[in-house]
Amino acid sequence: MKTYRKEEGFTLIELMVVIVIIGVLATIAIPRYFEAARKAKESEAPVMLKQVHNLMRAYYHEHDTYLGATLANIGFAQQPLVTAVPAGPARYTVALGAITATTYSATATAVVDFDNDAVMNVWGISDNGAAVVLAETIPD
Repeated sequence: MKTYRKEEGFTLIELMVVIVIIGVLATIAIPRYFEAARKAKESEAPVMLKQVHNLMRAYYHEHDTYLGATLANIGFAQQPLVTAVPAGPARYTVALGAITATTYSATATAVVDFDNDAVMNVWGISDNGAAVVLAETIPD
C-alpha cells in the first residue's frame, strides 16, 4: 500500500496575490514618504532664520542698532552645504538683506531642488520694528 505525503507550501496563486498586495501598498506609501521627506527638508529654512532672528535681536540689544551686523559677527555659522565637497548637512544658504538701524531682512535659499521643478525654495524673515515676518517667498 502506497502512502501519500501531504505537500506543504504556497501555491503560485497565493504568492502572486501577496506580491500584488505589496505592490499596491508600495504605490500608496512611496509618494507619501517623498512628500514627508520634502517637508522635513523644507523645515530647515525656518529654523535657520529663527536662529538668525534671535542672534540679530541679541546684536540689536547689545549695540542699539542693526547697522554693522554680519552673519559672522552675530555668531551665525553656515553649515557646509549638501552640494559642497565633502558634503555637509545644510540644504539652504543664509544671507542678510537690507539692514537699517532698526530693521533687517534675511533670506534662506535652497541649494537643492526638492521636487525637480527647477524652482529653488526661498524663505525670508524681516523685522520692521513692529512685527517679525517669517514667510516662504518662493515656494518650491
